[in-house]
Amino acid sequence: MYRKMKKRRWVLPAFVLLLLAAASVIWVLSGIKSGSPAPADNNPTPIAVEATSLSEDQNTPAPTPSPTPEPVFAEAVWIGVGDIMSHAPQLPGAFDAATKSYNFDSYFEPVKPILQSGDWVMANLETPIGGPDFGYTGYPSFNAPFELAEALKNAGFNMLSTANNHSLDKGERGLRNTIENLKELEFSFTGTAASQEEADAPVLVERNGITMGILSYTYGTNGIPIPEGKPYLVNLISEEAIKADIKKLRDAGADLVTVALHFGIEYQTSPSEEQKNLARSLAASGADIIAGSHPHVVQPYEMVESFDEDGNRKECLIIYSMGNFISNQRGESKDYGVIFKVSVSKNMTEGGTVIKEVEAIPTWVHRYKPDKHFRYRILPVEDVLAASNDDLLTPTDYETLQRDLAMLNTRLESMK
Repeated sequence: MYRKMKKRRWVLPAFVLLLLAAASVIWVLSGIKSGSPAPADNNPTPIAVEATSLSEDQNTPAPTPSPTPEPVFAEAVWIGVGDIMSHAPQLPGAFDAATKSYNFDSYFEPVKPILQSGDWVMANLETPIGGPDFGYTGYPSFNAPFELAEALKNAGFNMLSTANNHSLDKGERGLRNTIENLKELEFSFTGTAASQEEADAPVLVERNGITMGILSYTYGTNGIPIPEGKPYLVNLISEEAIKADIKKLRDAGADLVTVALHFGIEYQTSPSEEQKNLARSLAASGADIIAGSHPHVVQPYEMVESFDEDGNRKECLIIYSMGNFISNQRGESKDYGVIFKVSVSKNMTEGGTVIKEVEAIPTWVHRYKPDKHFRYRILPVEDVLAASNDDLLTPTDYETLQRDLAMLNTRLESMK
């Protein structure tokens, strides 16, 4: 009897323990599913931790990389022309006896739309504007009326190169008067200065967020000495000085640098070795545009490779001579010039300014005589030939223009 009772007492507890264990498991699993905390014990279950970790990995999206911003570009146009001359035969036809004044606006009317399409519009002013006290004279010692500068302004010019072999034709006083007259008309100009302080000041012209720096130098002043102790009056060509000035402009914030050089051999249609060596050396030192003058005829242009301050490859435009834009010189292509239209682009996002496109537009000085005095017009040759409806031109004029246009284009492109 005792043994049987003992056997029953062993069987009953095992059954009860089994039920209790099953209930505990069900309760724990129910708590995990509902998010309720499991009862604390000394052996926590790792399954719930793993399940939560997997759930977070599956529901968290991968980070999306930020899009690279598209570069923003600024665009502007540089326009350059050659020599602005004032020979004696040009003066009578521009004079109005009733008002006792001059008007030269008609020179530029045919090319005014082209000029006004530029942002920086530059010419070589190869005559003093010294005032009436000197008299108005032509070659070999020039002095033009104030109205010539007014006509340049009216046509769209806003920058002038003033260092050339005629800068001192009327001496220091004529040069200083010229400077004052150009200031009155609010031209940006370089090459001559009234003081060392003016000469040292960087000439920077900003257009559309792009800053152009300009410099100007001449080979000489026709044997007229620069007054002693005043070298600032006229900039003479010195390769090392020009390179230092280019750097100064860059340091002052110039995105591009134009260097006007009055150099070369008169009436020679191809550049000399000295021209090429100097221009290419300046291009390698940071110049972007070399604007040549003095030969009085059109010479070729070329694009040469160089590098910017960051070591990026770029191209520099070298124009060896832009010819005569307005003068009384005739024959042997001395009555031709060229308008250079240069499109530039600046990456406003990443930095860097480059020349995008270069267009060379040949021009002809049409001289005609409706009365006892000559009149002058600057004609864009290709446009005139395309229209063929100019009443002031003869069939012979058209034939000559057609022939000479082919010659000029061949010459311009001979170094490309």
